[in-house]
Amino acid sequence: MMAIDRLKSELDGLLRYIERLRQEVAAMLNPTEEDHKFESMGEQLDAIVKATEEATNTIMSAQEKTEAAVGQLREGITDPDQLALLDEITNNGNEVFEACSFQDITGQRVNKVVKSITYVERRVESLVDTLGRASLASVEVAPDSEKSADEELLSGPQLDGGGLSQDEIDALFD
Repeated sequence: MMAIDRLKSELDGLLRYIERLRQEVAAMLNPTEEDHKFESMGEQLDAIVKATEEATNTIMSAQEKTEAAVGQLREGITDPDQLALLDEITNNGNEVFEACSFQDITGQRVNKVVKSITYVERRVESLVDTLGRASLASVEVAPDSEKSADEELLSGPQLDGGGLSQDEIDALFD
């Protein structure tokens, strides 16, 4: 009789484990909060790369304009102290250009993270197929945690096309 009791105990533990697994997978498929939506992670990371690239391009463009202005000033200046200041401005600008290389490194690292997320997503999809999408849809998902009053008001930054437009925000102040 001991073997049967032990078998029942092991089966009971296995069933509890499978139910917990179903709840975890269902939570990924049916998140209770938009901020924790699993599939939006890649979109959020792509938005980071895009915003970083745009900021870098803006910085570099402004720095190129500064370099052009320094070049024009240099043509009309003969004072050695003033020329030294222009050299300092040029050197500072070169440091800005060098610092902008962070954008390439950031993009490479984010791409590695996106590949890892894609790998996990494929594994989750495999689990969903194994457990059955229809059966997971019926699993009730409890919220991870309660939001504070401030968190309830905040939902940004938004991806392109999401949230309020600048015109809608301006209209709030009219």
